[in-house]
Amino acid sequence: MKLRCAVLDDYQSVATTVADWSPVADEVEVVTFTSHFATEDELVAALAGFDVIVTLRERVPFPAALFARLPRLRLLVASGMRNSVIDLAAAQKCGVTVCGTASSSAPPVELTWALLLGLARGIVTEANSLRAGGPWQQTLGADLHGRRLGLLGLGRIGSRVAAVGLAFGMDVRAWSQNLTEKRCAEAGVTLSGSKEELLATSDFVSVHLALSDRTRGLLGAPELGLMRPTAHLINTSRAAIVDQDALVAALHAGSLAGAGLDVFDTEPLPADHPLRSAPRLLATPHLGYVSQANYATYYGQAVEDIRAYLDGHPVRVLGGTP
Repeated sequence: MKLRCAVLDDYQSVATTVADWSPVADEVEVVTFTSHFATEDELVAALAGFDVIVTLRERVPFPAALFARLPRLRLLVASGMRNSVIDLAAAQKCGVTVCGTASSSAPPVELTWALLLGLARGIVTEANSLRAGGPWQQTLGADLHGRRLGLLGLGRIGSRVAAVGLAFGMDVRAWSQNLTEKRCAEAGVTLSGSKEELLATSDFVSVHLALSDRTRGLLGAPELGLMRPTAHLINTSRAAIVDQDALVAALHAGSLAGAGLDVFDTEPLPADHPLRSAPRLLATPHLGYVSQANYATYYGQAVEDIRAYLDGHPVRVLGGTP
């Protein structure tokens, strides 16, 4: 009898076409789900009959309670090699092997700049007006050359965002709690004296921090209040780093020129969520890692993970083998 594999949140219906699943086809039945399950009860009802689950990034939390309710599950594959919403200890206790895949930082870097440039030049406003036969030119673009780009975080993604900013001729500054002058010098940027200084002096602020107890809620109303009314905030990292209620209030008050978001506290974003109607907001539905090449890697290596597990030699194991 074949094992059953569930692929979650395949919104574009591409999981079985961007990669070759033939190496496991004789032993595994693959079922894709194109809609998100909003509750744990819905997940359990849908997944109770599956031995393998493939999940993308951190879209679906797998706490201890969920593992306990899925006794048939034996292999969980998640894209990327770091995942904060899977309880690895609980997985191990329940005999579930958790494997990851490689992941490229290029797509989120590119999306960061798509949002920043879209805001700076009023791309959506102008494009919609042109298509609708509206006024010819409505906005004055915000220049990048000579302006300050403030980066919260200078890791793998932040440093690549910095390189693009430097190519645009921007004054790039960076800050995080453990960031050093040496690391900044290696990236060709200046270390900001404090988070407050970076926020108060930057024309564009982009968030590139991992979510942790130290970074959760890092930008609340007081911090957003430090930013200039001509400044823009970009967050393609983790939604919980920025207080979304405070951000909505700042956008409505006009205390920020604009914000670009690709991440949200609740995903998919509910139809009545206040961010959907917030002014000065350019938002995308968590597209940071969604690209042809990245998905080919995710699902291609998911197949490799499943094949290796079937052969008794799991690869890219997260948190140890049960």
